[in-house]
Amino acid sequence: MDDTRIKWKQPTLLLTSAGIAGIGDFIYLIAINILVFQMTESATAVAALWVIGPAVNVVTKFWTGSFIDFRSKRKIMITTYLARGLLVFCIPFLLHIWFIYFILILLSVAQAFFIPSSMTYTAQLIPKEIRKRFNSIRSLTSSGAFIIGPAIAGMLILISDVRMALYIDAFAFFIAAILLYILPETDTIDKNTIPTMSLKQIKEDFSISIRFINENKFVASVYTGFIALTIFGFAADTQEVVFTQNVVGLTEMDYSLLISITGIGAIVGALLVSIFSNQLSLRYLIAVGILMQTVGYLIYAFSWSFLSIAVGFIILGFFNVFLNAGIVTFYQNNVPTALMGRVTSIFQLLQSFFQIIIVLVVGTVAEIIPLRITIIMLSMGMLLVSILLIANVFREKKRSYFSEEVTEVVQDAK
Repeated sequence: MDDTRIKWKQPTLLLTSAGIAGIGDFIYLIAINILVFQMTESATAVAALWVIGPAVNVVTKFWTGSFIDFRSKRKIMITTYLARGLLVFCIPFLLHIWFIYFILILLSVAQAFFIPSSMTYTAQLIPKEIRKRFNSIRSLTSSGAFIIGPAIAGMLILISDVRMALYIDAFAFFIAAILLYILPETDTIDKNTIPTMSLKQIKEDFSISIRFINENKFVASVYTGFIALTIFGFAADTQEVVFTQNVVGLTEMDYSLLISITGIGAIVGALLVSIFSNQLSLRYLIAVGILMQTVGYLIYAFSWSFLSIAVGFIILGFFNVFLNAGIVTFYQNNVPTALMGRVTSIFQLLQSFFQIIIVLVVGTVAEIIPLRITIIMLSMGMLLVSILLIANVFREKKRSYFSEEVTEVVQDAK
């Protein structure tokens, strides 16, 4: 029992830090949308918030991986938390919308550094034999933040105002940074060997990442399939409010209730996965998650009532946890940590680029043909990708990629 407690002491700190920051993310999401709408009374101004993140990723992901892989991932994460806390704290003092957009761009830059660093640090800190359970519990904390964050934001806005919510949000990021500071360093950095950030270095690191992807086509194909599903889902989500209210005829209260139902489904799914993770193989976690998430979107696309959409959303929330826990563990087990920052940045660059394109395409198509047809087309696209991805995952020759046995991997950054 003592060995188990020791083994989980550091992962628990990391989970707590991520959970607090996750709550902060959702407080921020609610507060910034309300603040921008209060300042501009423009739906377009609010919609622009959804474009900033992917646009910043397209600009930054060419070089963030090169910076991350040769430096302390823990220190980068702490720095980004502190920067996000400080930037969020400054937002209530800004009087012009363009200053707020500038701060949001800086926040997106910080997030661009944080995600690859977090993925790598987790793989370095968490032993392979407990990685799947850790990622399952992390999904539980994320699902909890999905419920708790908006609830806290709503309560703070009700008893005070949106600015108070942003102050609390900033405080959450500072606490998350302190918890990370307690955790150990996992990188041995020799400052004399850190390459200078230059165009030549960025090109070289980009080539290394592409070569790794070409040499590990199966890993790349599985993760690319997951990204494709994410992009289809993102495109459908951007039209969610319009679809539920204008097409199905639900009220704003109905929509808010649907979001809560989705969060509850995600919490229940994450709880079950975290409890039974050792009895669920990676292949089944990924395959079941892919299949049922697609089923959820199909039910949503063909829905005509609150009840049918609620069923689709519950399935989405419940099984999204299966997919995320499985795919993240698969990725961390098959990408060397010495390259993970650069490889992750490449994948996120592609994801952000296609997210921008598909959102623009879906927005244009929805003006030409009925929105329901657009959502059905996106869902059918997800179904096609899901079938191909599940068939790929269950190729017998690729079983070793889903092994959870601890093996020594040579990690070479060259």
